[in-house]
Amino acid sequence: MKLIEAKNPKSMHDWMRLPWSIYANDSNWIPHLKQDIEKVFDPERNKLFRPDKETGKVAEAIRWVLYDDSNKAIGRIAAFINPRTAWTEKQPTGGMGFFECINNQEAAITLLRAAEDWLAARGMHAMDGPINLGDRNQFWGLLIENFTDAPIYLTNYNPAYYKDLLEGYGFRVWFNQLFFKRSVTVKAQPIFHRKYNQLKVDPDIRIHDCTGRSVEQIAEDFCTVYNDAWVDHENHKAMELSAALKIVKAMKPVMDPRLLIFIRHKERPIAMYISLPELNEIFRHVNGDLNWIGKLKFLWHKWRGTVKTMTGIVFGVAKAWQGKGLEGALIVFAEKTVVEKKLYRDTILTWIGDFNPRMIKVCQNLDAVNYRTLATYRLLFDRSLPFERHPIIEKKEK
Repeated sequence: MKLIEAKNPKSMHDWMRLPWSIYANDSNWIPHLKQDIEKVFDPERNKLFRPDKETGKVAEAIRWVLYDDSNKAIGRIAAFINPRTAWTEKQPTGGMGFFECINNQEAAITLLRAAEDWLAARGMHAMDGPINLGDRNQFWGLLIENFTDAPIYLTNYNPAYYKDLLEGYGFRVWFNQLFFKRSVTVKAQPIFHRKYNQLKVDPDIRIHDCTGRSVEQIAEDFCTVYNDAWVDHENHKAMELSAALKIVKAMKPVMDPRLLIFIRHKERPIAMYISLPELNEIFRHVNGDLNWIGKLKFLWHKWRGTVKTMTGIVFGVAKAWQGKGLEGALIVFAEKTVVEKKLYRDTILTWIGDFNPRMIKVCQNLDAVNYRTLATYRLLFDRSLPFERHPIIEKKEK
């Protein structure tokens, strides 16, 4: 076997195209868009490659492709250091991601050792993976339960044997990522309807979607609820309006304003339920490339209404209003405005870490079921050190 850094046109092509070989016989697989992956490693588009405001550090990243003796690509991996998170753990921690490999432990060891050695040489003491050089809502975690449902957009999917390859090298589960699904065949509980009806007649309360609202208005509402909802979480940093605006602008080409639902009290937003159409129901038709042909296919399927699943990406209630049933009211509003009109069939909620019991309880109360599990693994370079799972999120003490 031969390991090569992916930096020339051939090795970069082999690195990008390897999944088509790994998943050749897996009809369930939907390839990631190569444009989405390229953005992760592009210094012009990934802001982590710019000096961090607090530390001045910048991201570092490298990719390798592994060949067998006949010069066929059989594995790939990326290693990176996120300047915003690498030094926030008990030990300096880097990341590895975009791991793909044949079912061969020796091949996996070659790839994983390269990532470990590269990170160790740069001062890291541990490695998380498979993760992303960026946000946790993209390319994050290893699929360990439910290999039959189609993967959702920007979510990792892999063969079942990857678990053995990583654990065989020494990785241990740092936290599990729980994906919840709520079928529209499950009607909202009567208590949710009672709360919805109470709010509906309250002159100070308004529940609405974002039809007709501008990107700027949506961003301002999003930012307000986000900051009010997560203010008591450990390590919470207030979101700036400029950041919220970037998020909403990025969603704009694909979002359905009927799926962006807010509750307001005296015109201040106090709760939100933000969903997007599940784009993999379209992207399964573009074969991993949103070139001009892929874009035409995307527009065609979007016009046809191919997407019948919603992916809930944010569900938040301002701290002062938590525990008062607003989550249920949001579900009832969606049931009346989206489900009863048969616009979509199911809702998938973005993953929740098993370290977040409060949000898990919210999902369970909404009759959502944990239908799929991924895991974020961690490897301590000093194998003799005690291993600790991700701490449980607790409310901040007043």
